[in-house]
Amino acid sequence: MVVGIDVAKAELVVGVRPSGERWTEANDEAGVRALAQRLTALGPELVVLEATGGYELLAAAGLAAAGLPVAVVNPRQVRDFARATGQLAKTDRIDAGVLALFGERVRPAVRPLPNAEAQALEALLTRRRQLLEMLHAERNRLGQVFGRGQRPVAKSLKAHIAYLERELRTTDTDLGAMVRASPGWRETDDLLRSVPGVGRVLALTLRAELPELGRLSRREIAKLVGVAPLSRDSGTLRGRRFIHGGRASVRGVLYMGALVASRRNPVIAAFYQRLLAVGKPKQLALVACMRKLLTMLNAMVRSGSPWRHDPVVVRS
Repeated sequence: MVVGIDVAKAELVVGVRPSGERWTEANDEAGVRALAQRLTALGPELVVLEATGGYELLAAAGLAAAGLPVAVVNPRQVRDFARATGQLAKTDRIDAGVLALFGERVRPAVRPLPNAEAQALEALLTRRRQLLEMLHAERNRLGQVFGRGQRPVAKSLKAHIAYLERELRTTDTDLGAMVRASPGWRETDDLLRSVPGVGRVLALTLRAELPELGRLSRREIAKLVGVAPLSRDSGTLRGRRFIHGGRASVRGVLYMGALVASRRNPVIAAFYQRLLAVGKPKQLALVACMRKLLTMLNAMVRSGSPWRHDPVVVRS
C-alpha cells in the first residue's frame, strides 16, 4: 500500500493505492494527528508528499514522528511523471492519486527530515533571500527617480532601503547566533568554511537546505542540486550536455562560492584554468567548478575531515 498526499495551505487530500480510497483532512495540528492515526492503522509501505514551499512541513513532520515512512519529493518530477502516464488533467484528488502512483512505481527514498534547528535556520535563510530581493527592487526604483518633484518618493525609498538594510543585518546576526549556539552546527560550519571559497552564507545554506550532504555519492548529490550534466543524445546525434532541475536556492549560492573558489581555492582555480586552456566557455567551466566544489564538500562532511590540498579527498 502506497499513500499520496496533495498538500494545500488549508487541506491535505489523501489518495491510497491500490484501493483507490480518497479523503481530505485539514492541514493543521488536529488534521495531521487524525491523518497520522488513520494511516498508522492502514500501515502503508510509503507516504509521498510534494514539497510545496513549506505547507508540507507540518504534515511531513507529524507523519514521520508517528513512525510512518515519509518521502517529500520534487513537484516537477511528479508532474513529468503524470504527463508520461497520459494524465494531463490536474485537480487535488487527481494529484493525490498521481502521487500514490508515483510512489508505487518510482519508490522514492525515505530520507530523514531536517530537525527543528535546521528548519528554523532554513526559515531565516528564506527571509534573508526575501530581504535581498526587496532591497534590489527598491534600489532599482530609487535609480529611476529624477527631478525635484520626485523628492518625496526618493525620501520614502531611501527610508525603506535603510529599514531593509537594518533587517538584513539583524537576520545575519540571528544566523550567526544560531550557529554559535549549537555545537553540532558549529562543528559542521567550521568544517565547511575551512574550504577556500566557502563563506558563511554558503555553509549555512548547505546545512539548512541540503541535509543529504555527506550521505549521498558524488553523482547523487550533484544530481540533487542540479549541477550534474544531462545527456541529450539520439541515434548518432550527440547533443550538448546541460544542467536542469535540482535545488535552485542551493545552486545559486553554490555558484557564488565556485566563483570565489575559482580565484582563491588552489584545487578549483587550477581546475578552472585547465578548462579555459582547452577552450571551454567560462560559464561551462564555472558549472564544472560548482560540481567539483560540491563533491569536495560532500566527501569532507562524510569523512568529518577539514580541508586539505589533497586530490584523494577531492575524488572520494
